[in-house]
Amino acid sequence: MRRMQQIVAAAGIGLLALTGAGYEAAAQVKIGAVLSVTGPASFLGDPEKKTLEMYVDAINAKGGVNGQKLQLVIYDDGGDANAARTFATRLVEEDKIVAMVGGTTTGATLAMIPVFEEAQIPFISLAGAIQIIQPVRKWVFKTPHTDKMACEKIFGDLKARKMTTVALISGTDAFGKSMRDQCVGVAPAKGITIAHEETYGPRDSDMTPQLTNIRNKAGVQAVINPGFGQGPAIVTRNYRQLGITVPLYQSHGVASKQYIDLAGPAAEGVRLPAAALLVADKLPEKDPQKKVVVDYSRIYREKTGQAVSTFGGHAYDGLMILVGAMQRAKSADKAKVRDEIEKTKGYVGTGGIVTMSPTDHMGLDLSAFRMLEIKKGDWTLLN
Repeated sequence: MRRMQQIVAAAGIGLLALTGAGYEAAAQVKIGAVLSVTGPASFLGDPEKKTLEMYVDAINAKGGVNGQKLQLVIYDDGGDANAARTFATRLVEEDKIVAMVGGTTTGATLAMIPVFEEAQIPFISLAGAIQIIQPVRKWVFKTPHTDKMACEKIFGDLKARKMTTVALISGTDAFGKSMRDQCVGVAPAKGITIAHEETYGPRDSDMTPQLTNIRNKAGVQAVINPGFGQGPAIVTRNYRQLGITVPLYQSHGVASKQYIDLAGPAAEGVRLPAAALLVADKLPEKDPQKKVVVDYSRIYREKTGQAVSTFGGHAYDGLMILVGAMQRAKSADKAKVRDEIEKTKGYVGTGGIVTMSPTDHMGLDLSAFRMLEIKKGDWTLLN
């Protein structure tokens, strides 16, 4: 249980140590987060935690929301879906939160959905799989692009390069399995043939056998790796060690500088769909997201000394969408806030321009994804 410690943050890192009656009086509106701050998904969960803390701090410094300070209650699930569900129950029954921003991984999110649906508490997930929002659930929303969108964006880039035959090497985690299924499902309509498939487990440390099978498969023009965590970095290193020369595509599940650091020089030339946040300084001045992503990047680096990732950006968007809904509702009433989240229109965030509806609880289209390529250890924007 050491990795499942409770972290209570009222207004960022600087206020973590505050306790007592004065603190409770100031923090009148509780919002929850269950994040994978430690464990195999920590490079997603850690920037999410830092982002939520920083911006709750900033919001409270300006008087809070509707005149009330926010209290952020964070639990670390360590990447364990069962722990996530336990903490979700605690947030509902003991902490009495009014809304939830969190759920780092698809597995954790899916485990928590029944808890928040039953409690009728708005839940904005930070995970990628499409089944989080399809079918639509009344109380569940999400900020990241879906795995289906990632497949479609990758397939569009392949077709533009006149490549139509691919192999998949997919993680067996919830996100990896979901994206694999989405790619298989949309491939025929996009004119893509999946000629071969391999998988790997979350604890595998060498994918050479699977990649050797792919290398020996005739006709494969590119390889796609649905997955997140350290697995894709291992795939990338093994890929180069085997001398495979066809293009390697990753998912938005690796949209962090940590992936480049883990993969090292082997990451050169890897392509992936990701949010504009990773190329903030490379966007045209007229891009509607430019100011948002540049400002977030600057503040995050100043506060943490670390490079930005899209995962922190997902947390920023989730919090800002929630705060905007509370402001429009002029209330922290759970049902009113839920209704206003669903009415979000034209929100310019780090992930794109969000317009939700009763039939769309994410609000992003394919234009919100940018195709990137790693060159000289950095992200570059493909035309």
